[in-house]
Amino acid sequence: MKPPVFLDRDGVINMNRPDYVRNPGQWIPIPGAVASVARLHQAGYPVIVVTNQSGVARGFYTEEDVEAVHSLMAAAFRAAGADVTGFFYCPHHPSDGCRCRKPETGMIDRARREHALPPGGWMVGDAETDMELGRRAGLRTILVLSGRGRSQLQKIRAEKRIEPDFITESLVSAADVILSAQLRKGLPGL
Repeated sequence: MKPPVFLDRDGVINMNRPDYVRNPGQWIPIPGAVASVARLHQAGYPVIVVTNQSGVARGFYTEEDVEAVHSLMAAAFRAAGADVTGFFYCPHHPSDGCRCRKPETGMIDRARREHALPPGGWMVGDAETDMELGRRAGLRTILVLSGRGRSQLQKIRAEKRIEPDFITESLVSAADVILSAQLRKGLPGL
């Protein structure tokens, strides 16, 4: 089994909204994202979506709403020829101190347990918390500039934080990085 690819949801796979993606009617995929998930799946990579969804704790929408969005996403992926290994989300408020909210590793730990995933892999996201999650979980990190990526990269650099392993425009180019990396020998995380 190839190493897993963990993907943030909002801003990476679909358009981000300042008021949260609250229901399936608000889910708008970023151009090329669904096809990129299919490319990764067809190349043998387990693809797992990991997303903070504090709108549940804030009372903006329910866990059933999150699951309805994920069902719509899964159908879009299947139509493109991909089965996503799993969807994991944290419904907690940032102040709850839970182990599943990114950058904590709870969602990745759970995905590894439930799906017997091999060590290593990739984290693709549009936020500094995604990159920190990836580092904590021993993953190669790719910051995409879609979503909040550009402003998050400015923040990372202004605060002199550790930069991601790769920076790309979107999930399309992030998939290119991952797929081309399999051709090179000795790259950590493969």
